[in-house]
Amino acid sequence: MKTLIKSLIISLLLIAATLANGFETKSEGTQTFSFKDKMGRNQATFFSSTPLEDISGMSSDVKGSVSFDPQDIKNTLKGEISISTASLKSGIALRDKHIRSADWLDAENYPDITFEIKEVKDVKQIDKQTVAVTLIGDFTVHGVTKEVESKAKLIYLEESEMTKMKMPGDLLSVRASFNINLSDFGVEHMALGKKVSDEIEVNVNIVGSNKI
Repeated sequence: MKTLIKSLIISLLLIAATLANGFETKSEGTQTFSFKDKMGRNQATFFSSTPLEDISGMSSDVKGSVSFDPQDIKNTLKGEISISTASLKSGIALRDKHIRSADWLDAENYPDITFEIKEVKDVKQIDKQTVAVTLIGDFTVHGVTKEVESKAKLIYLEESEMTKMKMPGDLLSVRASFNINLSDFGVEHMALGKKVSDEIEVNVNIVGSNKI
């Protein structure tokens, strides 16, 4: 009897450990989610705050994909997300021209800004469809790559009549945020730290499908 109870406890602990690393879903094996959205609903945003002014901007030109086993996110999640440097908009056309110029992000020579996942830590299951994670990845801008740490929330939605209204297939929602210093990436404009903060807050809010 004691052996049976011990076996049951071990089984329950193994199940709990598995669920803590992933989603509860009928989907099995590695799933690949593409973030290509012709409607432009996926967004990456940035925010800079200085005593003179706050600057916020965004891009809806999001590309890339991630793949993972829904039952083992920690050990299987990989992928890369990117936006085009020229797609960044701040609401003022002249300022956008400056952002894209050689003095700042130099969109002509460095056309893409990318984040490549290298490691997943601190997986915490919030509910059956949602997990919180820490993503360690290589962030590249202005031709320079640095390792950054991003807090993220992943939501897995199995295909339903409701999700089909957005796009076909199972859906993965990713909400992530992290901060960078522009000077770490070789951006050294004279206005940095005055009109534009060296520290930039980056946020990503995107949805991908495993059927596109």
